[in-house]
Amino acid sequence: MKNYFLLALFLLNGLISHSQEKEEAKKESWDVSEPALPYKTVSITSDEGSWMSLDVSPDGSQIVFDMLGDIYTMPITGGDATLIRGGHAFEVQPRYSPDGKSISFTSDAGGGDNIWVMNTDGSDAKQITKEDFRLVNNAVWSVDGNYIFVRKHFTASRSLGAGEIWMYHKSGGKGIQLTKKKNDQQDVGEPWASPDGKYVYYSEDVYPGGFFQYNKDPNSQIYAISRYNLENGKIERVTGGPGGAIRPVISNDGKVMAFVKRVREKTVLYLHDLASGKEWPLYDQLSKDQQEAWAIFGPYTGFNFTPDDKHIVIWAQGKIKRIDVNSLEVKDIPFSATAEHKLVNALRFKNDPSPETFNPKAIRNAVTSPDWKTLIFGYTGAC
Repeated sequence: MKNYFLLALFLLNGLISHSQEKEEAKKESWDVSEPALPYKTVSITSDEGSWMSLDVSPDGSQIVFDMLGDIYTMPITGGDATLIRGGHAFEVQPRYSPDGKSISFTSDAGGGDNIWVMNTDGSDAKQITKEDFRLVNNAVWSVDGNYIFVRKHFTASRSLGAGEIWMYHKSGGKGIQLTKKKNDQQDVGEPWASPDGKYVYYSEDVYPGGFFQYNKDPNSQIYAISRYNLENGKIERVTGGPGGAIRPVISNDGKVMAFVKRVREKTVLYLHDLASGKEWPLYDQLSKDQQEAWAIFGPYTGFNFTPDDKHIVIWAQGKIKRIDVNSLEVKDIPFSATAEHKLVNALRFKNDPSPETFNPKAIRNAVTSPDWKTLIFGYTGAC
């Protein structure tokens, strides 16, 4: 009897200990919205921004865009932007649903990059994908608004990883894989659903060698654009060639594809006729794309046609541009955006930049004087 009592006491202590550990883990869980280090709050107002993804509402009246990890809306004519999703979490790549009632976006509010959906006023935000390691971004809606196509990121032991195109129901779930990564280092991303509901277009790293390289030639072909047939699973190449091809966006009538490519030192917006394959440049003053880099969020920012397909609205050189597809006239859409940001205090160490003596860690380019009495050299890592 005594042995049974001791066993029960041991099990009870184990359960209590396990429960305490779970409670401690809850207390120590990371809250993305609250910095773990001392910080100060600053207010920022700006009429220009860096690397801004945007979208045009289905009725053509509004623009949604991201700036510094916050999401805003404003009239397509410009003006003061309304902050609809702010805070310390990094939230980008907003996209309107086909009915114009919801906005999808990429957020790390749950601890890692996942796709969320909210109302167009920023209310009722819900996390759709719940990946805790294979992170997702670049969401676009299916034509019927029931599904979301995304880029899922796979890390690797010696690289920043590669991507695959996946499909999730708007209610969540585990998702369905559409494309399979060809290796652990060459990327795939920037999905776009065709208006006929038949294809998902995307960009992929096709640079020769089968692995990521740091010295790629952007005026060769780094990226190409392919499309996945949702009816039979077949994949076909759409365009590529010198300067590559990234960020495919299909017009609302399904006749042309806008995309971005490199032309010598310039990043250029192009149009591609999907029936004939004819291509022509539209605007050559885009900000530099990231084809040579590990562009986990895509080599260029998100943009879109207006509903009548007469204009393209896109970010470039810090501004939001409205480009007339026929006349090529370009106008800025002026905006002013305000937000508060929590800035963590920088970590600083005391360091004497010019000590009287030091121990060199690596001697470089050592040269002796003609009389062999003096040694001149460069060094790395003094302490």
